[in-house]
Amino acid sequence: IPVLTSFRSLAPVKHGAVAAAVPQTNLRRDCRWYSVSHLSVKERIDKKRTAALVGGGQKRIDAQHKRGKLTARERVELLLDPESFVESDMFVEHRCSDFGMEQDSNKFPGDSVVTGRGRINGRLVYVFSQVQFDVWVKTTPFFFFQRNVLASGVVPQISLIMGPCAGGAVYSPALTDFTFMVKDTSYLFITGPDVVKSVTNEDVTQEELGGAKTHTTVSGVAHHAFENDVEALLNMREFFNFLPLSNQDPAPIRESHDPSDRLVPSLDTIVPFETTKAYDMLDIIQTIVDERDFFEIMPNYAKNIVVGFARMNGRTVGIVGNQPKVASGCLDINSSVKGARFVRFCDAFNIPIITFVDVPGFLPGTAQEYGGIIRHGAKLLYAFAEATVPKITVITRKAYGGAYDVMSSKHLRGDVNYAWPSAEVAVMGAKGAVQIIFRGKENQAEAEAEYVEKFANPFPAAVRGFVDDIIEPSTTRKKICRDLEVLASKKQVNPWKKHANIPL
Repeated sequence: IPVLTSFRSLAPVKHGAVAAAVPQTNLRRDCRWYSVSHLSVKERIDKKRTAALVGGGQKRIDAQHKRGKLTARERVELLLDPESFVESDMFVEHRCSDFGMEQDSNKFPGDSVVTGRGRINGRLVYVFSQVQFDVWVKTTPFFFFQRNVLASGVVPQISLIMGPCAGGAVYSPALTDFTFMVKDTSYLFITGPDVVKSVTNEDVTQEELGGAKTHTTVSGVAHHAFENDVEALLNMREFFNFLPLSNQDPAPIRESHDPSDRLVPSLDTIVPFETTKAYDMLDIIQTIVDERDFFEIMPNYAKNIVVGFARMNGRTVGIVGNQPKVASGCLDINSSVKGARFVRFCDAFNIPIITFVDVPGFLPGTAQEYGGIIRHGAKLLYAFAEATVPKITVITRKAYGGAYDVMSSKHLRGDVNYAWPSAEVAVMGAKGAVQIIFRGKENQAEAEAEYVEKFANPFPAAVRGFVDDIIEPSTTRKKICRDLEVLASKKQVNPWKKHANIPL
């Protein structure tokens, strides 16, 4: 049966009278441009599909590979399980008619973006991979700002920047939950080096202005950077395994071969006897979690606080910990914002939060006060206070003043709060307190020793119910795993509100 171009030609024609009703000249003209058999239709589909798969052509693919980068389709294929990708809108083409764009040579099936669904380790995920700016986002198949906002807190949204992304386009990844970059090949900036030069007279390269190093160490825009496309995509597969599919799904549980009652004897001596001596909080985290598997978020930004994902007895948990190796673990503007953002993500997606506390206070100085440490520090306090997921806190050493309150204390509805024997819960350190209390008096050393005996230990907090137990450090993993099992059924809600007003 011929496929005709005009429904108007078919309308007045009775069955079997097509040849008589339609002029042969028109029929021949129409058949030149449209398929006349099922076979030719199939051939056209196959041809279009082949064209879509090669995108802009083999030369452009080769050029992409020469730069050490994968194509949009190759990225999708590497990210997803083999043969799991189901593409949407493969045949869509642009509709621009300006500047010669209407010519067939400037049209490509699946133009600009590859969209669809697939699976990562068997779990459903929606992807789109942009061709023009090399930006890949894993979320719903849309990236427009309004949809990013509506999806926030509903499904996890992850952006992987694998090439240049500039102008207004940068706000889509900025609205997502996590942004990852590739070193030396990806860039994020509102205005490029040429515009910066013309407006401010600054000479700056793309890498200096918006490269992976800049955004993972200085601006805090990106959460991690990888060496190349392949490493980035393989890490995304691992990262995805920690996340629930939506806010209606429980946090993932994976079979664990690491005993939940495993003791960690090394923790009994990990905190130095000298209160001013540093140690690495990562050593505590990695020995407690399942199989030392800890995916750290923003490892090179605001390093005085550590955040990331791990598992305890197979359950996904979010980890927050002060880092005594950097600025003695003091909280500052950047670390407060970093921690708050992470805590709010965990709370939005029902991921329990484990907090390790060794914090001497907020970082002092005019730079912090002028920068708004009061407002920014309140973000972390707000995030912990608002969170309704299971919250377990372990005070390993110092927990002083307002910083103690902020770090998921019992006063912020912490479910289980532990202290190690080395913990000190106080307004401030003994030396500073003695200098204030006994100013101008003799026997300062004796007064300091008395203060330490009374307050520089976990007992005052335990007596007041601020900590639930003083535990041996080696038993920490065992107790946390047990508590998570009990708290798995926790149900807690906040008062109804349209939305809260976090101190942004």
